[in-house]
Order: sequence, then structure tokens, then C-alpha cells
Amino acid sequence: MNDLLDRLRELLLDTGYTIDGVRERLGDVAATALSREETVPALRATGQGDPLGTLIRLWWLGAPVEARGAPAGLPLEELAAAGLVTVEGGRVASTVHLQPWETGGYLVSDRKVRPGDPALRPDHVVGAGGASANLAQLASRRPVGRALDLGTGCGVQVLHLNGRAEEITATDVNPRALELARLSWALSGITGVEARRGSMFDPVEGERFDLVVSNPPFVISPAGRFTYRESGLSADDFCRDLVRRAPGHLAPGGTCHLLANWLHVDGEDWRDRVGGWLAGTGCDGWAVQRDVQDPAEYVELWLRDAAEQGTPRYRELYDDWLGWFESENVTGIGFGWITLHDSGSLDPVVRVEEYGLPVELPVGGYVDEVLGAITTAHRLTDAQLLGARLAVAEGVLEERTGPPGAEDPARIVLRQTGGLRRSTRVGTVEAALAGVCDGDYPLAPLLDAIAELIGEDPDDLRAKAPAVLRPLIAEGFFHISTG
Repeated sequence: MNDLLDRLRELLLDTGYTIDGVRERLGDVAATALSREETVPALRATGQGDPLGTLIRLWWLGAPVEARGAPAGLPLEELAAAGLVTVEGGRVASTVHLQPWETGGYLVSDRKVRPGDPALRPDHVVGAGGASANLAQLASRRPVGRALDLGTGCGVQVLHLNGRAEEITATDVNPRALELARLSWALSGITGVEARRGSMFDPVEGERFDLVVSNPPFVISPAGRFTYRESGLSADDFCRDLVRRAPGHLAPGGTCHLLANWLHVDGEDWRDRVGGWLAGTGCDGWAVQRDVQDPAEYVELWLRDAAEQGTPRYRELYDDWLGWFESENVTGIGFGWITLHDSGSLDPVVRVEEYGLPVELPVGGYVDEVLGAITTAHRLTDAQLLGARLAVAEGVLEERTGPPGAEDPARIVLRQTGGLRRSTRVGTVEAALAGVCDGDYPLAPLLDAIAELIGEDPDDLRAKAPAVLRPLIAEGFFHISTG
């Protein structure tokens, strides 16, 4: 099998079946339509019978192709024997979805289900999509010893961990997922991954890792119908339990990144709910709500995901799901990131926030700095902060607005041009510090100089400054200079 996949990989690469090759071959209109799961423009764009167009139709669009028109060197008999295609009546049909991925590798999953297709099998293995890409963008880029991909699915996170981790373990409760993930890794030229079957952390009981990533079955529904998206546990309990159990499998200094859904319940602040998951873990934690949907939007999204719109059961499934949300007093469902870091501190810090604006990608390129800023702002005493040398973070701009000719601005905003691209309104003191903090001088004498300029008592300004500056440090507008 490995020899077959090696030869297939070479053929795919030689034919140009890559992310860039497919986009260029399809053109903007068809590629954009395909992102909406509309296949007609892509089928029209690939009907000329050329090798690349034929591979796109076969592997990505799931359309049968003529055997005599298959690219030269495509080992149809061997692929059929391996169960990856069927050959009948001179026509070839794929039994799997084979897609190029941004790492340069390939992913093998079950074929995409589209309206009119047969219902999903319960052990359906979904291909990589937006959630997979989000997790890959979130995970820290620092090299690690041992990494765990919990709930590997078709194996996409391993493609990103390869080369960054010395050892990779991947788990999934679905044996079919592990079967297809192994194909993904072999087709991508990745070896040495240890695949284990089991739920949550059960397959790695007693083991610890430097990095844990998980795109878990986070969908919240009345019943677990599909293993790739639903755990079968009540409400958002699976994500809660995943957060609470993760620290027990982190090595000292280890980090866990995961995606999660959580409920918004009438009369309850969702921040308290998610913050409660992180509290008591002994780890520093950062949870970010990136999106929130009302119950009807959420149900429609996941019924559409399973191509159940327009089916005889659609209204029944929709009504049952919505009724269950109503019985639980659910007003919305949040989606976001959760990161845990085992810093070894006896004073762990948890930050829970909502932030839906575009950010610089990959977040993993600076996520360690984000966590460091959050914990530093919390742990510095007032005296330590006043003695620290602050520096304005790179890429921070100041914006001033006000009536023409006014002596003082009506509004001053600090804005980040990189990273999380936050913006915050500040007062004249913070703005003045942003203009002079370059890491050369301690904060206290700078505050004294500013107090003299604005006619304020230096002692009063020193007393007030820490409370004002901590959020700006935590959010990355200032950092503590160590140079």
C-alpha cells in the first residue's frame, strides 16, 4: 500500500493537483462557487479531459470519469483493489475524497455529502474545513518533543505538527477515521505517527505531552448521530470535560489548544460558564469567543452540514433540536478557542473574552506572547510595575480625533496593526506614555515627568497608573522590556 501511495503522490504532484494548482485550474468564479459547495461551475471548468481537470473531477468533485481518459500512470486496478476507486463499465468513481492541503500534503476522507446524496453513515469521516484550519492557525509554532492530536479525524493536524514535534500520537474514537488518517499521512510522506483508538484521553492514560491539539466533536445536539461532530454527551459537557482533563496530560510548560462550543443560557453569563471550566485546572487559560449563533442559525448550520435540508426528515429534526434548546433555556451557542498552559505557577491566570474581529494569521506565531502578556499583567505587583521598563509594542499606532482647531482631542485610540489587531480608547496619560516608553527608563520617573507636564500630583498618578496600565499590558499594547 505504501508503494502505491508513494506513486500516487508523485503523480498528483506531477499533474499539479495541489492547492495552488487546483485554484489556478478552476479560476476565480468556479473556485469561489466551490467554497459554497456549488459544483456546477467547477464541473464546467474541468470538462476538457485534461489530466488535472480529470483528477479534480474524480477526487475533489466526486464525479465519475472515463477510464480511458484517466491520466497516464494512474494505477486504476491497484487503486480499485485498495478500495479507493471503483471501475465499472469503463467509468471510474472515487470512494473517498482526496484533497490537497496547504502544508503540501494530502488528506483522505469520506466523500463530501451534498444535497441529494444518500444520508451520512454514522461513522462518516469529514474532510478538512474551516474548523481544521482555525485550529492549525491557533496552535503554537514552537518546536516540541511530544505532541498529541486528540480526535484526529482525517489526520489534518498531524500534517501541521509534522516537523515541529519529535513524536506525534493521534487518537480517535472512530476506527474508520484512523484508517483514513493513516492513508492521509502515508500519501503525504509522513511516517512514525502512533495512532490509537479511544475516547477523549483514554488512549493516553498516564502520559504527558508538550503540545495537545484538538478539534473535538463539539456540536451540541439532543443526540449524537455522527461521531465526527457529536460526542453523545449532554449539552456542552464534552468540551467542559476535555478542558478539565487536559492539564493531567500536559508536561511541565506544555500547552493545549482546542476548539469548543458552549451554551448561552438564559440568566447566565457565558463567561462564567467557560471561565468555570478553566478555573481549578491549575493552568493559565485563555478562552476567546469568536462567534455566537442563535439556536435556529445553529440548527440550520449543522443540518446543512449533513446535507439534510430538503430531506423528508428536515422539519422533524429541526423542530426536535430547537425544542431541546428551548427546554434547556438556551439563547445562543458560542464558538471559539481555548488555550491552556502549564506554567507551573501557583497563581494561574484565566482570561475569557469575546473577540470576533479579523486577526493576523497564524495566531500560533504569537500565541505564546499573548499568554505571556496576560499572565505578566496579572502577576506584577504595583511596585514591580512602577519599576519596570515599558516599551510600546511594535506596530501600535495612535489615532486622535476631535473638532477642527480644538486644543485637545476628543478621543485618543491606540490600535495594533499586527497580532490580534486590538484597538482601545485611552486617556492623555496613557497616550503620553505610548509616546515615550521605549524600554530605556523605569515607569515611575516617566510618570513623574508626565505629572509635572499636566499639573497632576506625582504620587496620585503613580497610585492610579497600575490599574490603568495592566489591561494595556495584558492586551499587548505595552510589554516589559528585558533588554
